[in-house]
Amino acid sequence: MKTIGLLGGMSWESSIEYYRIINQTVNKRLGSHHSAKSVMYSVDFEEIKKLQHEDKWEEATTLMINGARYIEKGGADFLIICTNTMHKMATQIQQHISIPILHIADATAEKIKAQGIHKIGLLGTKFTMEEDFYKGRLISHHNLKVNIPSQEERQIVHDVIYKELCLGKIKTASQNRYKEIVSNLIKDGAEGVILGCTEISLLVNQHDISIPIFDTTEIHAQAAVDYALGLYAR
Repeated sequence: MKTIGLLGGMSWESSIEYYRIINQTVNKRLGSHHSAKSVMYSVDFEEIKKLQHEDKWEEATTLMINGARYIEKGGADFLIICTNTMHKMATQIQQHISIPILHIADATAEKIKAQGIHKIGLLGTKFTMEEDFYKGRLISHHNLKVNIPSQEERQIVHDVIYKELCLGKIKTASQNRYKEIVSNLIKDGAEGVILGCTEISLLVNQHDISIPIFDTTEIHAQAAVDYALGLYAR
Protein backbone atom coordinates (compact mmCIF):
# COMPACT_ATOMS: atom_id res chain seq x y z
CA MET A 1 0.00 0.00 0.00
CA LYS A 2 1.33 3.42 -0.96
CA THR A 3 1.28 6.24 1.60
CA ILE A 4 -1.27 8.95 0.75
CA GLY A 5 -0.28 12.58 1.25
CA LEU A 6 -3.15 14.90 2.09
CA LEU A 7 -2.78 18.67 1.82
CA GLY A 8 -5.81 19.74 3.84
CA GLY A 9 -7.41 22.33 6.09
CA MET A 10 -9.29 24.08 3.27
CA SER A 11 -11.53 23.75 5.18
CA TRP A 12 -10.94 21.27 7.98
CA GLU A 13 -14.64 20.39 7.71
CA SER A 14 -14.04 18.68 4.37
CA SER A 15 -10.62 17.34 5.36
CA ILE A 16 -12.37 15.28 8.04
CA GLU A 17 -14.51 13.76 5.30
CA TYR A 18 -11.44 12.91 3.22
CA TYR A 19 -9.82 11.15 6.16
CA ARG A 20 -13.01 9.28 7.02
CA ILE A 21 -13.75 8.15 3.45
CA ILE A 22 -10.17 7.07 2.77
CA ASN A 23 -9.89 4.96 5.90
CA GLN A 24 -13.36 3.45 5.62
CA THR A 25 -12.70 2.55 1.99
CA VAL A 26 -9.36 0.91 2.78
CA ASN A 27 -10.96 -1.08 5.58
CA LYS A 28 -13.83 -2.16 3.31
CA ARG A 29 -11.39 -3.27 0.62
CA LEU A 30 -8.86 -5.04 2.85
CA GLY A 31 -10.91 -5.97 5.92
CA SER A 32 -9.73 -6.83 9.42
CA HIS A 33 -8.07 -3.81 11.11
CA HIS A 34 -6.66 -2.25 7.95
CA SER A 35 -6.55 1.52 7.58
CA ALA A 36 -4.79 3.89 5.20
CA LYS A 37 -1.15 4.85 5.42
CA SER A 38 -1.26 8.64 5.21
CA VAL A 39 0.52 11.90 5.95
CA MET A 40 -1.54 15.08 6.35
CA TYR A 41 -0.46 18.69 6.46
CA SER A 42 -3.28 21.06 7.38
CA VAL A 43 -3.04 24.79 6.67
CA ASP A 44 -4.66 27.65 8.55
CA PHE A 45 -7.57 28.34 6.21
CA GLU A 46 -7.97 31.93 7.41
CA GLU A 47 -4.61 32.75 5.83
CA ILE A 48 -5.54 31.04 2.58
CA LYS A 49 -9.00 32.62 2.42
CA LYS A 50 -7.58 36.13 2.82
CA LEU A 51 -5.01 35.59 0.10
CA GLN A 52 -7.67 34.20 -2.25
CA HIS A 53 -9.97 37.18 -1.86
CA GLU A 54 -7.13 39.71 -1.98
CA ASP A 55 -5.98 38.14 -5.27
CA LYS A 56 -2.59 37.29 -3.75
CA TRP A 57 -2.24 33.95 -5.48
CA GLU A 58 1.56 33.94 -5.52
CA GLU A 59 1.64 34.06 -1.73
CA ALA A 60 -1.04 31.37 -1.52
CA THR A 61 0.97 29.22 -3.92
CA THR A 62 4.04 29.53 -1.70
CA LEU A 63 2.04 28.28 1.31
CA MET A 64 0.72 25.36 -0.71
CA ILE A 65 4.18 24.43 -2.01
CA ASN A 66 5.58 24.51 1.53
CA GLY A 67 2.79 22.23 2.72
CA ALA A 68 3.38 19.81 -0.15
CA ARG A 69 7.09 19.69 0.67
CA TYR A 70 6.34 18.84 4.30
CA ILE A 71 4.14 15.99 3.09
CA GLU A 72 6.81 14.65 0.76
CA LYS A 73 9.40 14.79 3.54
CA GLY A 74 6.92 12.91 5.73
CA GLY A 75 7.13 9.91 3.44
CA ALA A 76 4.06 10.21 1.20
CA ASP A 77 4.21 8.42 -2.16
CA PHE A 78 1.76 10.77 -3.86
CA LEU A 79 -0.27 13.88 -3.05
CA ILE A 80 -3.92 14.84 -3.06
CA ILE A 81 -4.92 18.48 -2.56
CA CYS A 82 -8.08 18.29 -0.43
CA THR A 83 -9.88 21.18 -2.11
CA ASN A 84 -11.00 22.01 -5.65
CA THR A 85 -10.10 25.71 -5.67
CA MET A 86 -6.44 25.30 -4.75
CA HIS A 87 -5.87 23.04 -7.74
CA LYS A 88 -5.43 26.46 -9.35
CA MET A 89 -1.74 26.07 -8.51
CA ALA A 90 -1.44 22.30 -8.92
CA THR A 91 1.03 22.69 -11.79
CA GLN A 92 3.30 24.97 -9.75
CA ILE A 93 3.14 22.64 -6.76
CA GLN A 94 4.06 19.66 -8.93
CA GLN A 95 7.15 21.50 -10.15
CA HIS A 96 8.46 21.71 -6.57
CA ILE A 97 7.92 18.10 -5.46
CA SER A 98 8.97 14.75 -6.90
CA ILE A 99 5.88 12.75 -5.90
CA PRO A 100 2.87 12.83 -8.27
CA ILE A 101 -0.32 14.83 -7.66
CA LEU A 102 -3.62 13.01 -8.18
CA HIS A 103 -5.75 15.79 -9.72
CA ILE A 104 -9.33 16.11 -8.47
CA ALA A 105 -10.72 17.20 -11.85
CA ASP A 106 -9.24 14.19 -13.64
CA ALA A 107 -10.65 11.71 -11.12
CA THR A 108 -14.07 13.39 -11.35
CA ALA A 109 -14.04 13.51 -15.16
CA GLU A 110 -13.38 9.77 -15.36
CA LYS A 111 -16.50 9.09 -13.28
CA ILE A 112 -18.56 11.44 -15.46
CA LYS A 113 -17.43 9.83 -18.70
CA ALA A 114 -18.05 6.36 -17.29
CA GLN A 115 -21.75 7.30 -17.05
CA GLY A 116 -21.85 8.50 -20.65
CA ILE A 117 -22.41 12.12 -19.65
CA HIS A 118 -21.09 14.88 -21.91
CA LYS A 119 -22.73 18.07 -20.61
CA ILE A 120 -22.03 18.70 -16.95
CA GLY A 121 -23.04 21.45 -14.53
CA LEU A 122 -20.39 22.83 -12.19
CA LEU A 123 -20.87 24.29 -8.70
CA GLY A 124 -17.99 25.60 -6.62
CA THR A 125 -16.28 28.75 -5.52
CA LYS A 126 -16.31 31.61 -8.02
CA PHE A 127 -12.66 30.84 -8.70
CA THR A 128 -13.49 27.26 -9.67
CA MET A 129 -16.60 28.13 -11.69
CA GLU A 130 -15.18 31.12 -13.54
CA GLU A 131 -11.49 30.40 -14.14
CA ASP A 132 -10.00 27.94 -16.60
CA PHE A 133 -7.74 25.96 -14.25
CA TYR A 134 -10.66 23.65 -13.45
CA LYS A 135 -13.42 23.87 -16.03
CA GLY A 136 -10.82 24.41 -18.73
CA ARG A 137 -9.19 21.12 -17.76
CA LEU A 138 -12.54 19.33 -17.98
CA ILE A 139 -13.02 20.75 -21.48
CA SER A 140 -9.51 20.39 -22.92
CA HIS A 141 -8.39 17.16 -21.23
CA HIS A 142 -11.70 15.31 -21.15
CA ASN A 143 -13.84 16.81 -23.93
CA LEU A 144 -16.73 17.68 -21.60
CA LYS A 145 -19.17 20.56 -22.05
CA VAL A 146 -19.38 22.56 -18.82
CA ASN A 147 -22.33 24.70 -17.69
CA ILE A 148 -22.02 27.15 -14.82
CA PRO A 149 -24.77 29.14 -13.03
CA SER A 150 -25.61 32.76 -13.80
CA GLN A 151 -23.44 35.51 -12.31
CA GLU A 152 -25.93 36.16 -9.49
CA GLU A 153 -26.23 32.45 -8.73
CA ARG A 154 -22.45 32.02 -8.75
CA GLN A 155 -22.18 34.67 -6.06
CA ILE A 156 -24.78 32.87 -3.94
CA VAL A 157 -22.98 29.52 -4.29
CA HIS A 158 -19.67 31.19 -3.41
CA ASP A 159 -21.01 33.05 -0.37
CA VAL A 160 -22.70 29.98 1.08
CA ILE A 161 -19.43 28.06 0.81
CA TYR A 162 -17.30 30.65 2.63
CA LYS A 163 -19.84 32.13 5.05
CA GLU A 164 -21.63 28.93 6.02
CA LEU A 165 -20.24 25.58 4.92
CA CYS A 166 -16.58 26.29 5.72
CA LEU A 167 -17.76 27.28 9.21
CA GLY A 168 -19.84 24.11 9.62
CA LYS A 169 -23.17 25.95 9.23
CA ILE A 170 -25.87 23.99 7.40
CA LYS A 171 -28.95 26.07 6.57
CA THR A 172 -32.19 24.82 5.01
CA ALA A 173 -32.66 28.08 3.11
CA SER A 174 -29.25 27.67 1.46
CA GLN A 175 -29.98 24.05 0.65
CA ASN A 176 -33.20 25.08 -1.10
CA ARG A 177 -31.38 27.82 -3.02
CA TYR A 178 -28.77 25.34 -4.21
CA LYS A 179 -31.54 23.03 -5.41
CA GLU A 180 -33.04 25.91 -7.42
CA ILE A 181 -29.67 26.69 -8.96
CA VAL A 182 -29.21 23.05 -9.97
CA SER A 183 -32.72 23.06 -11.47
CA ASN A 184 -31.68 25.97 -13.66
CA LEU A 185 -28.58 24.07 -14.77
CA ILE A 186 -30.82 21.15 -15.72
CA LYS A 187 -33.04 23.49 -17.75
CA ASP A 188 -29.88 24.58 -19.54
CA GLY A 189 -29.16 20.99 -20.53
CA ALA A 190 -26.90 19.68 -17.78
CA GLU A 191 -27.00 15.88 -17.60
CA GLY A 192 -25.22 15.79 -14.25
CA VAL A 193 -23.67 18.22 -11.78
CA ILE A 194 -20.24 18.40 -10.16
CA LEU A 195 -20.18 19.39 -6.50
CA GLY A 196 -16.94 21.21 -7.25
CA CYS A 197 -16.20 22.37 -3.75
CA THR A 198 -15.35 19.81 -1.11
CA GLU A 199 -17.84 21.37 1.34
CA ILE A 200 -20.93 21.28 -0.89
CA SER A 201 -21.65 17.64 -0.12
CA LEU A 202 -22.27 18.76 3.47
CA LEU A 203 -25.33 20.63 2.15
CA VAL A 204 -26.82 18.61 -0.73
CA ASN A 205 -26.57 15.01 -1.89
CA GLN A 206 -28.05 12.70 -4.51
CA HIS A 207 -31.39 12.52 -2.69
CA ASP A 208 -31.80 16.27 -3.25
CA ILE A 209 -31.07 16.33 -6.99
CA SER A 210 -32.79 14.55 -9.89
CA ILE A 211 -29.71 14.13 -12.11
CA PRO A 212 -26.47 12.34 -11.21
CA ILE A 213 -24.22 14.28 -8.87
CA PHE A 214 -20.48 13.94 -8.69
CA ASP A 215 -19.26 14.53 -5.16
CA THR A 216 -15.64 15.52 -5.65
CA THR A 217 -14.73 14.77 -2.03
CA GLU A 218 -15.98 11.19 -2.30
CA ILE A 219 -14.55 10.67 -5.78
CA HIS A 220 -11.13 12.12 -4.98
CA ALA A 221 -10.80 10.23 -1.70
CA GLN A 222 -11.75 6.93 -3.31
CA ALA A 223 -9.39 7.57 -6.25
CA ALA A 224 -6.62 8.10 -3.69
CA VAL A 225 -7.36 4.68 -2.20
CA ASP A 226 -7.40 3.09 -5.66
CA TYR A 227 -4.03 4.68 -6.41
CA ALA A 228 -2.59 3.61 -3.06
CA LEU A 229 -3.68 0.04 -3.73
CA GLY A 230 -2.46 0.06 -7.33
CA LEU A 231 -5.93 0.10 -8.90
CA TYR A 232 -5.96 3.60 -10.43
CA ALA A 233 -3.93 4.57 -13.47
CA ARG A 234 -3.00 8.24 -13.12
